[in-house]
Amino acid sequence: MQHHVVLRVVAKILIPFILLFALYVQFHGDYGPGGGFQAGVLFAAGIILYAIIFGLDTSRKVVPMAVARWGIALGLLLYALTGVAGLLLGGNYLNYSVLGATQQSGQHIGILVIEFGVGLTVASVMLTVFYAFAGKGR
Repeated sequence: MQHHVVLRVVAKILIPFILLFALYVQFHGDYGPGGGFQAGVLFAAGIILYAIIFGLDTSRKVVPMAVARWGIALGLLLYALTGVAGLLLGGNYLNYSVLGATQQSGQHIGILVIEFGVGLTVASVMLTVFYAFAGKGR
């Protein structure tokens, strides 16, 4: 892929915008359509595009397999601990209203944390699956 200069230049321009849009979808998800799953898919798609254009080895230097695996565990843990925090503060599991000073602020905090955990997990799982299948022929 070294001789495809146009693809490399276009990818260098597009990938930051793909990742920025993933962040927009992530943090706008509690106000409109979108959220953690969509943002995770977009973020992983940006990294996968990077791997396709610049090579799998280069992509594994940017986001190593160990980081992707830790991302899976951290996202799931973040989701679960948000539910446990609701229990410890006197509410039900995943009852966000007890996480803040008011019911509305607690729900806002809970949704942001949950959606971030989902986004991190989805992006990490997609990268792990891509790395597993892309490296099979080696």
